[in-house]
Amino acid sequence: MPDAPAPGGRRRSWLTGRSSADDDTRPVTPGPGSSADGVFTERDDGGTEEIEGPPPAGPRRLLIALYAIFALAATARAVVQLTTQFEQAPLAYVLSAFSGVVYLAATVGLVSRRAWSRPLAWAACGTEMAGVLIVGFLSVLDAEAFPKDTVWSHFGSGYGYFPVLLPVLGLLWLGYSRNFTEPAGEDSDARR
Repeated sequence: MPDAPAPGGRRRSWLTGRSSADDDTRPVTPGPGSSADGVFTERDDGGTEEIEGPPPAGPRRLLIALYAIFALAATARAVVQLTTQFEQAPLAYVLSAFSGVVYLAATVGLVSRRAWSRPLAWAACGTEMAGVLIVGFLSVLDAEAFPKDTVWSHFGSGYGYFPVLLPVLGLLWLGYSRNFTEPAGEDSDARR
């Protein structure tokens, strides 16, 4: 479908709704005194303006899928281990259950767009990062304390090292996406 002419002879894209004059803006880093919550573009006159809108959905959806898979895998593994083999390695199996709860919390925090969801996602990803590093180091230094592997043992080697990569990606996404603001007056849960 071709672009429709906009008022003043400019062409407006049917896909983005932006006119050719809108293409003269580019993202910039906010300057002193600017809101840290917004995304800014530079105008032709040298000033900046904040742009409202959600961050790209693709990376968020991928993180949600990965966290959901790990929540299911870690929780199912822990339930089986706790109910059938608890005496063999109670610490390892309780840590696996805890990691499942952390993955579930991260999934809920990333899926929801409520006021409490971002703090929950930050807390879950931070806890996961600390847990995988602490348990990873302890399992390498004192293998006898972990006779059976947890999800976070040896930095997640049993899961292809995804447990050490996932919180890094989650924290990077949360840091990146905080620069976007939701449009005022719209229910963000209804839009996604």
